[in-house]
Amino acid sequence: MEVVKVSSRSNPNSVAGAIANMVRNDGQCEVQAVGAGASNQAIKAIAIARGYLTMSGMDLVCVPYFTTVMINDESKTAISLMVEAR
Repeated sequence: MEVVKVSSRSNPNSVAGAIANMVRNDGQCEVQAVGAGASNQAIKAIAIARGYLTMSGMDLVCVPYFTTVMINDESKTAISLMVEAR
């Protein structure tokens, strides 16, 4: 499964396009964010992607959970958002 990594500087519209394409093709994708700013951009992107997919008759569900990622050889806690079509 593809993973979309979001930073606080990510453009929500661009991320939304990536999410929408992955969900159209695979039915799901995982969005990862580390920190409050990145989490904010990720949630915005998912909301925008939901709007994109509504035109195709799809609706999105998002299931959040914590995961650990390695950044610069350092372990960080990330929010992972499993995004699926329902």
